[in-house]
Amino acid sequence: MVKTATAASTGGDGNGTFICVPGQRLCAVTEYTVGGEGTYEKLGYLHASLSGVVRLRKRKKNNYISVASFGSKTVVPVMGDVVTAKITVINQRLAKCVIICIGKTCLNRPYRGILRKEDVRATEKDRVEMYKCFRPGDVILARVLPQIELNTYHLTTAENELGVAVAMSTRSLEPTPMVPVGWTEMQCPVTLVKEPRKVAKIVPETAPPNYDGKL
Repeated sequence: MVKTATAASTGGDGNGTFICVPGQRLCAVTEYTVGGEGTYEKLGYLHASLSGVVRLRKRKKNNYISVASFGSKTVVPVMGDVVTAKITVINQRLAKCVIICIGKTCLNRPYRGILRKEDVRATEKDRVEMYKCFRPGDVILARVLPQIELNTYHLTTAENELGVAVAMSTRSLEPTPMVPVGWTEMQCPVTLVKEPRKVAKIVPETAPPNYDGKL
């Protein structure tokens, strides 16, 4: 049997309609629990990823749980998601950012993110220098780590495909998008000045199967 939240705790109207908000715990996960649209699993429980009405559908021994949204969906980042974020503050230990997209979905409201020094690269973590990886204003691709504090999402770029996707040069008269010239540098096409970055290996959608990502 699936233990779901009560009408009182979910905003139910007493007639079997249960209302949930993003991040709310819905039920414990068992071998018979199947999470559907609008849900995600975390620490042994099924949670809502959007605001809406909780739906429970039984089929044989299985319980199918989903969330039907009210009109437009309120999407929240969950562990494993690849997100687009903009760096706002950087110091020697971490970079702060705002999450603006989840996958290909642009958010109606941003979420706060933190990228710690030890989560920048998969190797040589002790040699990472944050100022040589990111700068305020950079747009990055990152993956969401398990959430350990309320209202802030911890991110990682410790994969080849993650890192800086867009960076503007401040050396030219007008802000100019830089181009990657390696996995650790980007260059201003106007002044030809190079700046260090942790560059994301972005694979074009039209790339052939044997694409090696060489710049």
